[in-house]
Amino acid sequence: MATKTAAAQGLKGERAPAARRCDAVRNVALVGPAGSGKTTLVETLLVSAGVLSRPGSIVEGTTVSDFEEAEQRQQRSVGLALAPLEHEGVKVNLLDTPGYADFVGEVRAGLRAADCAMFVVAANDGVDEATRELWRECAAVGMPRAVVVTKLDHARADCDGVVLQCREAFGDKVVPVYLREGDRLVGLLSDDHEHDEQRGRLIEAVIEESEDETLMDRYLGGEDIDRALLVEDLERAVARGSFHPVIPVDSATGVGAKELLDLVVTGFPSPLEHPMPPVFTPAGKAGPTITCDAEGPLVAEVVKTTTDPYVGRVSLVRVFSGTIRPDAVVHVSGHFSSFFGDSAGHPDHDEDERIGALSVPLGKNLRPVDVVIAGDLCAVAKLSRAETGDTLSDKDNPLVLRPWDMPEPLLPLAIQARAKADEDRLSQGLQRLAAEDPTLRVEHNAETHQVVLWCMGEAHADVAIDRLANRYGAAVDTVELKVALRETFSSPGKGHGRHVKQSGGHGQYAVCDIEVEPLPQGAGFEFVDKVVGGAVPRQFIPSVEKGVRQQMEKGLVAGYPVVDIRVTLVDGKAHSVDSSDMAFQTAGALALREAAAGASTCLLEPVDELAVTVPDDLVGTVMGDLSSRRGHVLGSEPAGEGRTVVRAEVPQIEISRYAVDLRSSSHGAATFTRTFKRYEPMPENVAARLREKS
Repeated sequence: MATKTAAAQGLKGERAPAARRCDAVRNVALVGPAGSGKTTLVETLLVSAGVLSRPGSIVEGTTVSDFEEAEQRQQRSVGLALAPLEHEGVKVNLLDTPGYADFVGEVRAGLRAADCAMFVVAANDGVDEATRELWRECAAVGMPRAVVVTKLDHARADCDGVVLQCREAFGDKVVPVYLREGDRLVGLLSDDHEHDEQRGRLIEAVIEESEDETLMDRYLGGEDIDRALLVEDLERAVARGSFHPVIPVDSATGVGAKELLDLVVTGFPSPLEHPMPPVFTPAGKAGPTITCDAEGPLVAEVVKTTTDPYVGRVSLVRVFSGTIRPDAVVHVSGHFSSFFGDSAGHPDHDEDERIGALSVPLGKNLRPVDVVIAGDLCAVAKLSRAETGDTLSDKDNPLVLRPWDMPEPLLPLAIQARAKADEDRLSQGLQRLAAEDPTLRVEHNAETHQVVLWCMGEAHADVAIDRLANRYGAAVDTVELKVALRETFSSPGKGHGRHVKQSGGHGQYAVCDIEVEPLPQGAGFEFVDKVVGGAVPRQFIPSVEKGVRQQMEKGLVAGYPVVDIRVTLVDGKAHSVDSSDMAFQTAGALALREAAAGASTCLLEPVDELAVTVPDDLVGTVMGDLSSRRGHVLGSEPAGEGRTVVRAEVPQIEISRYAVDLRSSSHGAATFTRTFKRYEPMPENVAARLREKS
């Protein structure tokens, strides 16, 4: 971690503010597309609150060394970052989430740690599909939301047009509460009646959310509703997530920053009002009901993990219940596999650890704190075995929070160490990467003998490779991804295996004759003994089967495992002295190879079922693309809100880069899942190209 002083960072003081009461905290996640101005908005709010002396100082002076400068610039754009401030006696934790679609896992981590969300929309760009999807996710759980319009002075800025677009995308409960006039904001609930139309729309929207059912009739009857009552109803509606105010903020001048902080403090809910995630015991049983209580049992969650060259592993933690103190021994539970299955790629683990210093990060600095209570966030040092998504609890009463849902990584990337020295560091580097990022899955494919990183997209893959090289000293190269194929017989065949050697002393003697016939797909392997008259002694019949199985694992024509055949042993010969287990194993393997040479064989390729969720106007495009990948479209079904799910079966070899291609063709508006279905015969023209390449 950088060793610059707080003064060099433009910070007011060296110790971080700590929450004194659970209700005096606001945890706010900033979400929006890359380039919408989230990080600049965070700096503007920090300046407005007096935490920074000037914009930009949150990231100045943070370079540890020259070679890390590029990495840190990249990390600032793709990583979840915490920036705390105080406003009107309330501690506000701003969680700046990445804007690139590849890092939606960190966005969801930020939303898990937050109690409300601030959607940042640039006046020159508007709303993209990824932001719409995040809005739907927040709406599904009732998370309070507001909209902040930035980049007001851009040459192509259209604030009114963007607000209209937000209402179309997010619903008619998205309503401006301020309008910008020059170097100030005008509140639409103030006594200034210059904007009667917008003011009337806001008042009606607030009254619709009021618990006073008489208020609308009184308003329509001409009564001038008390402003304080309207403000109270507005704040109540914002806190319960049924009304979404829009505020313009000019980051260049700071106009709107104070008004936005006022809304955060008065309108957004405290942690006391936020539902707790489900709690379990490490054994998987339902745990006790917890509340946001500093005196309650400790239940906290690691929402981000980083490794610092000076401090070591640093865990960003949200405390849901209880209190964390330095040097306390806590229980660390990681149970991704229990909740999501082994495919999550993160084995379950439970251990006790002593936590190190507590601090609050701001930029690349850590500012120490003495204690952190329920509802607050902090950085915990020296949790050497804690991973992102793990739960921290009392060692005598261990509990587990159900981890937040993680998107499935769908872009496979095969890598290999660049040099021998990198090989030695690669394993540890991959372990640390996986601990930091639950959306990254590391696969050691036993069939293809490749190390495969399953990533969210190209940007995610680039960051992972960069961190392996620059953070963990393991430079890697990408190589062509291999798909695990199979071989089988497509016609019956016969094989004669003869293994006879005489070279002095005991020789080797084994002869066997087999018949091979194909079985239906998925039937596996059958071995049948039809030897009569003791031509092959009983003790050597299992040896023939073992030799056949070993040759099936090695492959026949193309070197892939053989499946779905029946092998029948029909005859053979043995020698009273020279026959042995190994001799008949060898003869069995030779017989299978000869049978393959005289019969027809084919390659089998794995086929996945894809479910592609796509806007209705792109259904035809997606279907055509799937067909061009040798896919078989099974059909489609409506998914609501102008979206359709297209289902198809497609060979795996054709979809290794589908995550990238689909995002490009749909401009980020489509998503998909994939599930292995079965192996199918590969067309001969495709198989011929594959054999030629190998």
